[in-house]
Amino acid sequence: MTIPLLDYAPLSQNHRVEGFEVPGDEQPRIYTTDNLLTALEMDMLIMAAYRQIFNEQQMLSSNRQRFLESQLRAGQITVRDFIQGLVTSDSFRRLTYDSNNNYRFVEICIQRILGRNVYSDREKLSWSIVLATKGLQGLIDDLLNTEEYLSNFGYDTVPYQRRRILPQRAHGELPFARMARYGEDYRDKLPRPSCSIPTGIFEEFERFSFSAFISRADWKTSFSLMGFMIVVVFLLILFSEVNNLITG
Repeated sequence: MTIPLLDYAPLSQNHRVEGFEVPGDEQPRIYTTDNLLTALEMDMLIMAAYRQIFNEQQMLSSNRQRFLESQLRAGQITVRDFIQGLVTSDSFRRLTYDSNNNYRFVEICIQRILGRNVYSDREKLSWSIVLATKGLQGLIDDLLNTEEYLSNFGYDTVPYQRRRILPQRAHGELPFARMARYGEDYRDKLPRPSCSIPTGIFEEFERFSFSAFISRADWKTSFSLMGFMIVVVFLLILFSEVNNLITG
């Protein structure tokens, strides 16, 4: 028996409000196949799809889906089918699904597929239940079949971050590409160096303190180096005076 989608309240976020601002650099560029595209325009649309799903940090040649690209160019699949193929590809599964817990993966999928942030933790929980019961393919199919996706992007438009402009602010929201590929839980599982690397007297981001500097400094080594430098300078001066006497 399939568990029904848990109800969650859509908040009145920026992307749900019609805007009247003057178009500028913060406005997203829309890539669609509504009109007949040239080869160059199709290349730009495909790259926009990769950038939306994989982000620039994962846009590698090895992650490209050549078969899906050829089908899209030939008109055998829609942009929505192409997006579905990218999100369910082995590369996306390995780079994003395997390196995140269900809650964070759901948040990433909503950002990249629906073009917005999650409304609340309840929405993350709701779609996490779908992921746990239907799997990755079921989650992606349900997201692409939502009225929200179809009404905003349909079958022919590449998803984009909707309404980045915020009222009475000079700059819009940060792009979703700024979000790290994996969270702290996965980062903590990564291998660490076996030996500690000295970082100096103070730890990273620690504020300077003169008392801490006095107590932590290796004064024995410091004075030894200072004494060595004094001896070297004295010998250089002595050598210079002797040389002047001989040549004078």
